[in-house]
Amino acid sequence: MEKYIEFQHITKIFPGQKALDDVSFSVKEGEVHALLGENGAGKSTLLNILHGMFPATEGKVFIEGKEVKFKNALDAIDFGIAKVHQEINVVPELTVAQNLMLGGEPQKGVLLDKKKMEQETQELLDRLGCDFKADDKVGSLSAGKKQMIQIAKALYRHAKVISFDEPTSSLSNAEVKTLFGIIRDLKAQGITILYISHKMDEIFEICDRASILRDGQYITTLNLADTTEEVLVQNMVGRDVSMFARRQKPSCADRSKVVLKVEHLSGPAGFEDISFELYKGEILGFFGLVGAMRTEVMRAIFGADKTYGGDVYYNGQKLPENRTPNTTVKMGIGLVSENRKEEGFVKNFNNADNIALASLKKYMKGIFVNRKIKDDNALKVGKTVGLTPNDPEFMTVSLSGGNAQKVILAKWLSTDADILIMDEPTKGIDIGAKAEIYKLMEEIVASGKSIIMVSSEMTEVVGMSDRMLIMREGHLVGELERQEFEEERIITYAVGGSQT
Repeated sequence: MEKYIEFQHITKIFPGQKALDDVSFSVKEGEVHALLGENGAGKSTLLNILHGMFPATEGKVFIEGKEVKFKNALDAIDFGIAKVHQEINVVPELTVAQNLMLGGEPQKGVLLDKKKMEQETQELLDRLGCDFKADDKVGSLSAGKKQMIQIAKALYRHAKVISFDEPTSSLSNAEVKTLFGIIRDLKAQGITILYISHKMDEIFEICDRASILRDGQYITTLNLADTTEEVLVQNMVGRDVSMFARRQKPSCADRSKVVLKVEHLSGPAGFEDISFELYKGEILGFFGLVGAMRTEVMRAIFGADKTYGGDVYYNGQKLPENRTPNTTVKMGIGLVSENRKEEGFVKNFNNADNIALASLKKYMKGIFVNRKIKDDNALKVGKTVGLTPNDPEFMTVSLSGGNAQKVILAKWLSTDADILIMDEPTKGIDIGAKAEIYKLMEEIVASGKSIIMVSSEMTEVVGMSDRMLIMREGHLVGELERQEFEEERIITYAVGGSQT
């Protein structure tokens, strides 16, 4: 069907915000249809309407020519519409089978049929090429494996429509390949796929068409076989992002000044003998595939996780072996966590409160917090990072992914830290917001500060780093200067191939 799913004049108004404005377009049956746009463009809002999370203020949704009005998400699931979320939603205390069938468990009389649950779950896991079992506890699994459970759950529901919201953000290359094979298989069965991603290579590899939203309005639908990345980006952002993942200023690195020195660092997470130096004004990139343990190393340096060997020096001063994040923050080191929703901000805090979290003493007047000083600081650093809306009272949890990341950056800028460890700083963020964060990174190092950037996006590390360190399975396996950045060489280090 040419118009299997049809959105007609969809408008959604939240208090103080029009999230969608008269959006109309259609999706073909059995196609993989990308939904593109910057964070805040209205993509997730449109999907939430389709999935029965809340109703449209105006407009209608049609499936197979018939109007549908779902009362809630369960209504949509029963109809045959499933969603694989970007944020991993699992119950860590339950097994894989219990998570996968939660709310739809098979029964034997009045009891749950545990044997059938585990058997059917294992069949799905085998189909997905998973290396974990139906009776494994979910809490012991990696983020990538938890994401695969969500995908298996959608398959278990026998959905006619499946939406994927940034499904590969926590997956390894092998898992991404498996996922794309499953999506192609679903397409061959006539299942319709809606796909949200900010990774252009994924869009062109797996999708047939793309509909683009900007500022809550529908822009266009394009056949991906007949267009280019440049055309997509132009339609998505409506402005110049030519500096995307590319340094615009000369390097500020001062090789005569070592601001951070790590010697033979090892930890119970599994990384061994990590040694490197960070220079003043440098952007030092850390690259590696999923499981390389880059994040674990950064958390150990910051004091969030314990180590059992090695030393860390900040401006020549040895940090305590039993250091804590409080210790390192006081000395001038900040960590922009990969997991921003759980570790980056407090969900029931507004922007000003979240921005003040790491520098609270600056706003104290006696034993009380001076709200005016705190709000003034939030406005100042909010402007620096390009926060929208730059409102100290706005709840951070209600921001788009890109703007929530800017709140976290503003938090660390407020500490005046000399070293920022930025772990996947643009994960799940749209192209326009990425460009703004890259520009901010250059401004940070131009002021004499230093950045360690951990990223699994090669284009990002290559484009922004002065120097690159490559990790594999808990070990540092390569160091490259900027003039040596070659994709084949980097990947060879990362996967353990021989250098020629």
